[in-house]
Amino acid sequence: MGKPIKRRRWLRSLLLGVATLIGGFYLFALCALLTLRWVDPPFTTVQAERRVQAWFAHKKYQKRQTWVPLARISPELQHAVIAAEDGRFYQHHGIDWKEVQKVVDQDMDEGRIGRGGSTITQQLVKNLFFTTSRSFVRKGIEFTLAPAAELLLSKRRILELYLNVIEWGPGIYGAEAACRGWYGVPAAKVDRDQAARLAAIIPAPLRRKPSRMNSYSAEIERRMSQMW
Repeated sequence: MGKPIKRRRWLRSLLLGVATLIGGFYLFALCALLTLRWVDPPFTTVQAERRVQAWFAHKKYQKRQTWVPLARISPELQHAVIAAEDGRFYQHHGIDWKEVQKVVDQDMDEGRIGRGGSTITQQLVKNLFFTTSRSFVRKGIEFTLAPAAELLLSKRRILELYLNVIEWGPGIYGAEAACRGWYGVPAAKVDRDQAARLAAIIPAPLRRKPSRMNSYSAEIERRMSQMW
């Protein structure tokens, strides 16, 4: 009788510990999201991941990021990113269920988590709190935190945060560093073609280059013309 009781106590303690960790993480994430209404994040988990990866690989790592308000990011770039990554950004509340429905069956059949269906809000949550590794657990937490982010932050602030923290090349984070790094102009000055090419490299920023994104950037421009 003693062993089963000890086993149950051990399991109860384990479950309590896991629940405490999960609860603590959600409390931290919600407080951080609330703070982001007024404060720009000094770094993200994805940025920290890249620094650690470079350290283990004994490679030089230089972070380039210059924070700019949304008003100083070209409307063409804002438009291109929304067209490429989340066409229904202004219609959903963190989760685009129409897109989720399109991709979930394919992901389940292939036994993987794809990018399809992830909104800009979900991608922001991933950048802020998670690494680039994919898992059902991370996806599930994204699904719960994205609506919370929409409640705590305005659409304009979500887009501003997203455009300032996402990866746009090795060590390049945010629209200002991306525009200056790839085209030598500030984020306020990129034109429609440049914006579409920059949006085209977001899914694989460490492998893609804007100059090679001819077909996909053309598709993004087509989507832009259909949106407004």
